[in-house]
Amino acid sequence: MSLITELDSRAGKLGVPLSAHLDVTYRCNERCVHCYLPHDDRGEMTTAEIVDLLDQLADAGVFFLTISGGEPFLRRDLFEILAHARARTFNIKLKTNAILIREGEAESLRRFNLDSIQISIYSHRPEVHDAITKVKGSLERSIAAIRFLKSRGFKVTIANVIMRYNRHDYPGVQALAAELGAIFTIDPTITPHIEGDRGILALNVSRADLEEIFHTESLVGNLEEFCAPPVAVDDDVLDSVSCSAGHTLAYISPYGDVFPCVQFPLPSGNVRKQKFLDIWRDSPQLREVRSIHARDLEGCSECGHVGSCTRCPGLAYREGNMRGPSMADCEKSFARTGIPSRNMLRKAAFSVPLVQIEEWRSTASGAGLAEDDFGGGKDRENVLSC
Repeated sequence: MSLITELDSRAGKLGVPLSAHLDVTYRCNERCVHCYLPHDDRGEMTTAEIVDLLDQLADAGVFFLTISGGEPFLRRDLFEILAHARARTFNIKLKTNAILIREGEAESLRRFNLDSIQISIYSHRPEVHDAITKVKGSLERSIAAIRFLKSRGFKVTIANVIMRYNRHDYPGVQALAAELGAIFTIDPTITPHIEGDRGILALNVSRADLEEIFHTESLVGNLEEFCAPPVAVDDDVLDSVSCSAGHTLAYISPYGDVFPCVQFPLPSGNVRKQKFLDIWRDSPQLREVRSIHARDLEGCSECGHVGSCTRCPGLAYREGNMRGPSMADCEKSFARTGIPSRNMLRKAAFSVPLVQIEEWRSTASGAGLAEDDFGGGKDRENVLSC
């Protein structure tokens, strides 16, 4: 168990919000086609309000702080915010598109002792990256910023969100990250708009693309381990929680709204009306989130993938039920293992070659799925060969 995992586990048992994600603005100088945020200013917190919030977060026990947006460099008081966060000894991660970072900004950032800076790069090809951001020259400017930051000793992570427009470009971005001396991460998940529009989900990559990504060793590590069939489900698995959202992590919007996570827009309070710690301890919504364990999940608790699935409760919430499955995560489990989830079976939303039937039935049986889960006779054959 890593140190961070151990800290998170202890924080969860003590009810401590170990991590917080603060968006200081939704305004942005890019207009990425997959963005899930509105970009107008509806009354952002003032500098004084954010400084007070940082004090509250520190007093509540927050240690890991992510500052993001929108584009945080659009706030003229960003350095003042970072200075106060540094004074409260947070471990700070900054997320930015970096096109406003030049040599002067890179030099100024040094005094805040940031843990890392994460920058989104969608393609190594300007015509693709710039088409996604809708800002000509954005790739060139982001790469220049990465060079400035690396020259000043910063730890930089290049985040590559994979969608239909750039699905074949991740090897080029990975090579670019290696050239620049940056860490490389991928994310094949498109998130619905925070205000409910699900139209951008059409940008998600196909199942075949997911399978390719999840079977590329340079991206996922040990293939045998990553793509292994799910393990048997026991009480420890059923007593577990999906993720840290609402347990040891909170998200705060530029307007002071508190949610379990940036991908979990369940309104849980507002720091302009209540103290953060009061929201954290007493919010009925956060209490409900914390009450849900794997055994309480509708459908998922009876699925063989429940112990290894990357189920996001926020995506499940956006799909209609935070106690239910997330189809997006069911797809990921299937892409990894070739074994459909219980939810996929119910929806008959997958296609598996007939040659896999006997092998899959044997594996599924070992994972706790009964033959009844397949449906009967002809219906089962139609599901597996559609």
